[in-house]
Amino acid sequence: MFRKNLILLSGLLTLIVFVLSLQIFTIDKLSNPLPSSANAQSIVTDKTERIHNKTAAAAEGGLIVKLLADNLETSLNKSAAILEVTSELSEVNSTFYATSISPELHGIPQDLDIAKRKVAQDILISDKNFEVIFFLMPNGDMYIDEPYSRQQNLTGNNFAFRDYYKGAVNTGNTYLANVIISASSGLPQANIAVPIFSEDNRPAGNSTLTGIWGGGLNLTLFSESLQTLNLTDGLRIVYVDQFGQKIADSDRHSSLLLNKNGNESFANLQSFRNAVEGGKPGFTVETVNNNKMLIFYEPVKFRSTTWGVLLMQPYND
Repeated sequence: MFRKNLILLSGLLTLIVFVLSLQIFTIDKLSNPLPSSANAQSIVTDKTERIHNKTAAAAEGGLIVKLLADNLETSLNKSAAILEVTSELSEVNSTFYATSISPELHGIPQDLDIAKRKVAQDILISDKNFEVIFFLMPNGDMYIDEPYSRQQNLTGNNFAFRDYYKGAVNTGNTYLANVIISASSGLPQANIAVPIFSEDNRPAGNSTLTGIWGGGLNLTLFSESLQTLNLTDGLRIVYVDQFGQKIADSDRHSSLLLNKNGNESFANLQSFRNAVEGGKPGFTVETVNNNKMLIFYEPVKFRSTTWGVLLMQPYND
């Protein structure tokens, strides 16, 4: 059973790398090569042919979560690089229409700062990891949100209380935030936020925050990539954020419940704490939803944030 599912998982690795290869942004700075799908599949296929006992199976499970974590990390870094490079564009890091921010519009009107909106739209077309691109003023007020329909649907105007705003400001660096319920879609979303600074004309060369350029990750897409496996025999894969909240799930039923009843937490699992708080890979046996499970775990490290990959299967002594 485990051997069959490992072979299925090799197909997932091929899919992940294939999707990443399609997401090419036409900026020279982003020309880093992505992992070879042929190599990833070859590694997993070769390993699955040599599973003969539980010890070997444990080694192969560890390899799979490592490959999944590496590919997720590569995907996140690519998306962050797009935001970082575009944040340096003059049309992005300026806020000429700040005085036109309207509480009723949750930002500036649709027909203002077209250049910045165009950059945001280009990112959404080029990188399907993102479902929304936004710019916040230094105080956390929304400046623009693209697509504009998302700006219209916002239920608030200031987001200085959000983890992604605080993380970007406090670290002064690109920040990967925890899963939240989006104020514009009502669905779970995780944001990557890039702080933009301008140099002051002072001898000390201090800088001031001019805004936050960010993107909301399409978590539905992450789940769909896992669900293409159609895993059976109780095997399940989840991605979790730094607080144990679920990011993506290979189980379709659980993903539907996520959208209807709020997010699912794995914060009580030792495997989560080992991966995210301890920053180390491994495996352990734990009880999940009253079922004894063998769980393989691997950290996903991005700047100052650590997410995790958990691969679970029913455990029989």
